[in-house]
Amino acid sequence: MTRTTNDTAIKKEITINAPINLVWLAWTISERVSEWFAPETVIEAKEGGAYELYFIPGNHENMNTKGCKITKLVHEKELHFNWKGPDQFESLMNKENELTNVKVSFDSINEDSTKVILDHTEFKDSEDWNEAIKWHEMAWSGVLDSLKSALESGKGNVCCQP
Repeated sequence: MTRTTNDTAIKKEITINAPINLVWLAWTISERVSEWFAPETVIEAKEGGAYELYFIPGNHENMNTKGCKITKLVHEKELHFNWKGPDQFESLMNKENELTNVKVSFDSINEDSTKVILDHTEFKDSEDWNEAIKWHEMAWSGVLDSLKSALESGKGNVCCQP
């Protein structure tokens, strides 16, 4: 965790034994994101497009990132989107002008291996935010482990081209 004067950031890295194009598609195609991140997703892979995850299928009111958007997209290089925390942090970080931001960077190590670097920024550096920061540190580790497992095990659509 890196602390600055005005905010706190979470940075996670993982190396995945899969080519960059498959890792990219795992983040940018709804059906693929739903195999490792959230069971229901709405991903529109364009700047301004939706990046919505629904952690309880069919429930669009709780435990979701409804309304979150892709803020920057550089093919097979970077994916940026804004983020809402889980319901227990709703009053702290889920108002439109208080959303945090996630940047996912992709770096091809070789034709069969990709480094994924996740930076989650704009947490406030205050006592109220400590629990949310700790929760997200744990959650992002689990998310990246799930991505690695899905891509390396070859289950589902993630092993195939679109």
